[in-house]
Amino acid sequence: MIVGIPKEIKNNEYRVSLTPAGAMELVRRGHTVYIQSGAGVDSGFADKEYQAVGAKLLPSIEEVYATAEMIIKVKEPIAPEYGLVRSGQLLFTYFHFASSEALTQAMIASGAVCCAYETVERSDRSLPLLIPMSEVAGRMAAQEGRYFLEKPRGGKGILLGGVPGVKPAKVFVIGAGVVGTAAARTAAGTGADVTICDVSLRRLTYLADVMPRNVKTLMSSEYNIREELKHADLVVGSVLIPGAKAPKLVTRDMLKLMEPGTVMVDVAIDQGGCFETSRPTTHEDPVYYVDGILHYCVANIPGAVPYTSTLALTNATLPYALQLADKGWRRACAENEELRLGLNIVEGKVVYRSVAEAWGLPYEPLQS
Repeated sequence: MIVGIPKEIKNNEYRVSLTPAGAMELVRRGHTVYIQSGAGVDSGFADKEYQAVGAKLLPSIEEVYATAEMIIKVKEPIAPEYGLVRSGQLLFTYFHFASSEALTQAMIASGAVCCAYETVERSDRSLPLLIPMSEVAGRMAAQEGRYFLEKPRGGKGILLGGVPGVKPAKVFVIGAGVVGTAAARTAAGTGADVTICDVSLRRLTYLADVMPRNVKTLMSSEYNIREELKHADLVVGSVLIPGAKAPKLVTRDMLKLMEPGTVMVDVAIDQGGCFETSRPTTHEDPVYYVDGILHYCVANIPGAVPYTSTLALTNATLPYALQLADKGWRRACAENEELRLGLNIVEGKVVYRSVAEAWGLPYEPLQS
């Protein structure tokens, strides 16, 4: 198969979808890998490293799309790329269709096959291609929240971990999945007073056993969320329903419960956000205020640490990319239920129910 690796063009997106080691594995299996010149530079991988393992360089994103049968990316195509996607071409990347009707309609019109990292799902309901970036995003949510709590950055002027004789900041994490757990653990590591909530008592019981003593667990409910917001200095939203829009668990009227300068980090923004007042931001312009509350809603948080993120992402995606390249998408998805669940849009049809429901489109399940 001819595999193409374009340079990411989303605002301040520095990751690349494949390391030289990943390219080597594809080449070893007889596949042809074309990478756009400079695509890996910001992640710490020079063109010559890809050439050394047998990958070939192309000078432009247009040529990569025009040449490849399968495109492997990090983030969803953005408007300048829509016209480059060809009918029947396989795209393997994060899509998050439920957060963008324009993207959904563009991919339907393209006739391409869209296999989304975020809905590849194991039998235990875990999301193997979302986990590594969720680990990064969760850690960074606490890191960025700590930064923006500083007074010169617009926050309350509170040190997350406090000092002897001064109480630490209160951190409230909504959602105890991979992102929330990573955020809570990172914040706790600085000495913060952390509360994490979820609707799963089983998950909370597990976290109560493994988390540091300065992490408290709480059953998620509107009442409990409202009570915690009254005292929180940093709020991390980390709720996920695979493939669907995130529920709005913090509504605008709840902002009045918080003190001015409180920081809210919405890691669920890729799926529409779990705060009613969230809107996507970029690393270039990451924050804004609503009613005195600072919102951080960057839609590609792991893009700020591209070396770590690219390695972690390739570790997870490569086994699936090899299956798609070796067998073609039809056979690979027929033989691997995890990959089949990754299919969201196939040749003009929406084959993933949550995407169809998000935009009121016909759902046409893939025929086996």
